[in-house]
Amino acid sequence: MNSKQLVLDALYNKGVERAPWVPFVGCHAASLIGVSAEDFFKSSDNIVKGVLKAYELYRPDGLPALFDLQVEAEAMGCELKYAETNPPSVTTHPLEQGKKLEDLKIPGEQDGRFPVVLDATRRICKELGDKIAIYGLITGPFTLALHLMGTDIFYEMIDEPENVHKLMQFCKKVCINTSRMYLDAGVDIIAVVDPMTSQISPDNFAEFVSPYATAIFDYVKSRDKGCSFFVCGNAKNNIEEMCKCKPHNVSIDENIPLEYVKEVCQKYGVSFGGNIKLTVTMLFGTPVDNINDAKNCMAIGGTKGYILSPGCDMPFATPVENVKAITSLVHGEVAEFLEYTNVLEGIEVKLPDYAKEKQVIIDVITLDSESCAPCQYMMEAVRAAAAGFGDKVRYIEHKVKQKEAVVCMLQLGVQNIPTICIDGVIKYVSIIPDVEQLKKSIQEAVDAKNL
Repeated sequence: MNSKQLVLDALYNKGVERAPWVPFVGCHAASLIGVSAEDFFKSSDNIVKGVLKAYELYRPDGLPALFDLQVEAEAMGCELKYAETNPPSVTTHPLEQGKKLEDLKIPGEQDGRFPVVLDATRRICKELGDKIAIYGLITGPFTLALHLMGTDIFYEMIDEPENVHKLMQFCKKVCINTSRMYLDAGVDIIAVVDPMTSQISPDNFAEFVSPYATAIFDYVKSRDKGCSFFVCGNAKNNIEEMCKCKPHNVSIDENIPLEYVKEVCQKYGVSFGGNIKLTVTMLFGTPVDNINDAKNCMAIGGTKGYILSPGCDMPFATPVENVKAITSLVHGEVAEFLEYTNVLEGIEVKLPDYAKEKQVIIDVITLDSESCAPCQYMMEAVRAAAAGFGDKVRYIEHKVKQKEAVVCMLQLGVQNIPTICIDGVIKYVSIIPDVEQLKKSIQEAVDAKNL
């Protein structure tokens, strides 16, 4: 059985000889060819070179053509901030700036960076499409709606739900059209990546996401292609709702126990994928750490309907040897490695004595607000809520792509990201709070210190 068929069989919930290996190589591919993330995402030549290099080094069974959840938003007028070592992030929201929904158009092949992305996808499919499964990643409808409207969408869901439904209907059409473009370019699987759904309840998911996501998966199935529903963050409560949308596959990150996802997905006949740890294991770990993490995932996942992968887009600076170590495990070629060492050994972080500080200190534990949509919008909420308190309040982002931030996270007792702590107390876990609600929490902390 070749690699491509292995992925497709696992995706369609069939038994396979071994778990297929799909490293989600996005901006990490830029590091493999020695260019910045910005230069990578803007050049079809660089995208192709990076993906081919990842194929050569990591011997995967499948790869994404591109991992960039801002392509559609940029093509519809959102401004982006590009970075050296991260995917771009959305900085402006057209519907928040006065544009009307009817002013927006569904982007096509010639809009934004789609000419670059589709050219790269066609070339990748031509080069690798008979060897491995190629994923076309699209921005999920709820995350896309949030890019267009901003965090006001959370208020609108309560006060003006019909407006949100109209926006979601539009985003569904964008998603279907983007799927069409990727499928026409030759991809085997459409992955609907909707990280912001981790921020809503199962009831809100069922009302505002399910009808639109289901229609997208129905379209992909009508083209006789595979489909997957990606989520990151602490979306445990929404796994069942995701399965009810009838994708072939659900893919998750380290915030959600793999055992739980397996149990729910098997109930609905849906395959599942994930959840090698992105930072502690892939970015900071040793080859042995990566082998052990992957081995644990494979033991839980088994050989029916499971795809081994990282929980999301691999960090830019992920050591090549760490990824190769997972490859050696997958292919039964594990060699002897150096004795295990603690990757955080020697890293010291001293937390403030919060009670004695003359300010309220807000610690925000994120993956990286420049590359993670839930982290970005959580930081926006913190900035907005803290703005009126002047020097009474200080906020700090701890990006767990840095070892010191991981130590800080452990010392604070944080288990999921993104999380907000106020004066050392965990307050909001993987949920972006209403700005007024967050202001109230900050005010309580200010009053407690008599500031």
